[in-house]
Amino acid sequence: MSLAAALAAIALLGFAAWRDVATRTIPDGVSIALAGIGLVARALHGLEAAAWSLGAALLLGLLLALLHARGWLGGGDVKLATALAVGLDPLDTWAMVVATALAGGALALVYLILQRLLPAPRGSIRRDNRSLPARLLSAEAWRIRRRGPLPYGVAIAAGGTLIIMQSIAS
Repeated sequence: MSLAAALAAIALLGFAAWRDVATRTIPDGVSIALAGIGLVARALHGLEAAAWSLGAALLLGLLLALLHARGWLGGGDVKLATALAVGLDPLDTWAMVVATALAGGALALVYLILQRLLPAPRGSIRRDNRSLPARLLSAEAWRIRRRGPLPYGVAIAAGGTLIIMQSIAS
């Protein structure tokens, strides 16, 4: 993957992670752009490389769709991970899955610890004129106290960024 494509992909992953924390949604446009960048980057290595990457992404997408059907993973997370896999070598896709699972475990551990440290939930989210980061932290604390879903897009972005950076370095 070229440096420009890698930086664009990392920026898109960062935006997806931020949106997942803020709203628990990942815009479809992010996944579409990520898949497009990845497909072009893989096609520059040849049509066979692009075909193998598309096959690996399709397989990953099907497996993640099963997790989504069980309610274990959000639809935006499935689309983001699948789109990311389009731009990776199939072996790097496996490495991304492992890195994402490890990042997801760390994220879950942080949330479990925070559930114990934060005070019990009271009422609804406070609405006031605080800054955006302060409101975001307040909303996230409210979600954690109520044992809301994890923003798994953060784990996907962390795992994907690690693998993209490794592929650039090698």
